[in-house]
Amino acid sequence: MDYKYIEQLMERYFNCETSLQEEQILRSFFQQEEIPAELLPYRDLFRYEEEEAMEEKLGDDFDAKILAMVEQPTVKAKPIPLRTRLYPFFKAAAAIAIVLTVGNAAQHSFSSEDNDFQQSNVQPEMGYQQSTSALEMTAEELSSPATKTKEKEKSVDTLAVLTDRDTGL
Repeated sequence: MDYKYIEQLMERYFNCETSLQEEQILRSFFQQEEIPAELLPYRDLFRYEEEEAMEEKLGDDFDAKILAMVEQPTVKAKPIPLRTRLYPFFKAAAAIAIVLTVGNAAQHSFSSEDNDFQQSNVQPEMGYQQSTSALEMTAEELSSPATKTKEKEKSVDTLAVLTDRDTGL
């Protein structure tokens, strides 16, 4: 069989020079069962429309279904109370209050020490009395462990003597 006419039509088809009738001839040719091997690669190109026609198409009610889905009522957002919206501000205010309180306490403690120092400088006799009383208290504390140690040694010696009498040594 001579396929020169089909090959010429194919060449014109690829150059975009065919008419609708010539394209229909090509389509009907490629619908046949027996096609030469050199033209087999082009078969799917011309069978495409027929295969697409066989595939499932969208129904007539497709547009209505899509519009119904689009027009569904929107879900409104749950209202958030003002208190919940202001929680971050409450936290920030609490943090600022804590920082200010600690800062004020620190400033007060530092300033009160400065005032005591200034008062002792203003009244030197009072500063002298305070330092002497502090030194006396320190001396008492340092001397008391020594006397307590001596008392403990005496009680241990007394206990040893009593133990020696009871045992008969």
